[in-house]
Amino acid sequence: MKIIFSEKCLEYSDFHIESPERVRKAYEILREAGYEFLEPEPASEEDILRVHTKEHLERIKTGNFFDPDTPAYNNIYEYARLAAGGAILAAKVKGFSLMRPPGHHAGKNGKALGASTLGFCYFNNIAIAVRALGKSTLIIDIDGHHGNGTQEIFFKDPKVTYISLHCSPLYPGTGKYSEENCFNFPLSADVGEKKYLQTLKLALSKVEKRNFEVIAISAGFDCHAGDIASLGLTSKSFRKIGEMIKKLERPVFGVLEGGYIGENVGKDLNELLKGLEA
Repeated sequence: MKIIFSEKCLEYSDFHIESPERVRKAYEILREAGYEFLEPEPASEEDILRVHTKEHLERIKTGNFFDPDTPAYNNIYEYARLAAGGAILAAKVKGFSLMRPPGHHAGKNGKALGASTLGFCYFNNIAIAVRALGKSTLIIDIDGHHGNGTQEIFFKDPKVTYISLHCSPLYPGTGKYSEENCFNFPLSADVGEKKYLQTLKLALSKVEKRNFEVIAISAGFDCHAGDIASLGLTSKSFRKIGEMIKKLERPVFGVLEGGYIGENVGKDLNELLKGLEA
């Protein structure tokens, strides 16, 4: 699987938990593993407006917003456009976008489903990629936090099915139950690999008869044991996750969400990709 990456995504926010270091270390691990890398182009305003309101786009573009955990960095609009463009390219080539900032908490008009913050996200990268691709899609969100923005954007959308396995109770406090085309599986902290994989098997069984042409993975690795949304998983757990998704026999692409221990992010992603390619 090709990796979408640009060193430009490392240029901002040295002090934040969503730091360049987590992605830099992952890039180094994947480069040593021999993956092919592609450089993305920024998403267009047209791409972004398929998902977000004009008002939200303008707030990010001008930096005229305040969010306690998602700062208005200099040129953040350009970095966010590039991350969204990385997701679009990943969808086109069936690759994985190793770009930041992440996206699954960003709703149509910014903060989603009653969340108090944007959760490190500016534009919803995976949603922008799914809309740009225009195919019926199963989104599998394995980030340790519920993708409230993704659910809000695609709620009742007949072309999209959304699955999320996440730690609860935890930010953003959503995803406590399933509704319509959104299948949510809240799990207690440090539940462990066995229970997690049993739950993923159940989740996939609920959607296997739905019509989808493509699988999109919101790949967050903060559910790794010791990270901020730990579900007690290890790097080997992600290979098993990849193997389960591969059995659905659909084209797959992925987008990076969370995961804040850099070495783990690279190892976890490498194992996930190995599972998908097994």
